[in-house]
Amino acid sequence: MFKKDIQGFYNEQGDLLGVYISARLWHKISTDVHPILERALKEISQAKAKKEDELDTSQEPLEDWENFLKFWDFRYPVEKKVICQCCGNQTENWQEDYPRKFILTAANLGGLVSFFCTKCKARVIKRHFKDKIVYETTPFVQRKK
Repeated sequence: MFKKDIQGFYNEQGDLLGVYISARLWHKISTDVHPILERALKEISQAKAKKEDELDTSQEPLEDWENFLKFWDFRYPVEKKVICQCCGNQTENWQEDYPRKFILTAANLGGLVSFFCTKCKARVIKRHFKDKIVYETTPFVQRKK
C-alpha cells in the first residue's frame, strides 16, 4: 500500500479531522467497510439524539427566580403554574416536575418570567402585572444554516 492511498487530515492543534482514502483503495475495501461505517454512523446519531434529549437545568437563573420571589408584592399569591399554548404542555409547579416539563430561562424583578417548553421547544413568557398574569407563547422556529 502506498502512503498516498490513505492519509489523515489534521487541524492546527494536531486533532484528526478526517481520513482520505484513494479511489483505488476504496474500490477494494468498500463492500467490507460500508456496513461498519453505517453501523458507526447510526450509533453516533443515536448518541447525539440522546444527548439532545437530556435536559440541562444547570444554567437556570435560579438566583433571579429567588430574588423575584423575595420581592414579591403583587395582589395575588405566587403562581408556579406554567402552560404552553403551543402544545398544551402544563404543570402546576415547574420546579417539582421530574422529568422537567419547563426550564427557567429568565426571571426579573419587573415580573417577567420566561421558560423553555421541553415538549415543543416553545418560549413561554409569564408577565406578572399587579392584578393579573399574562401568558405569551412563541413557537420554536428552526433557524436555517
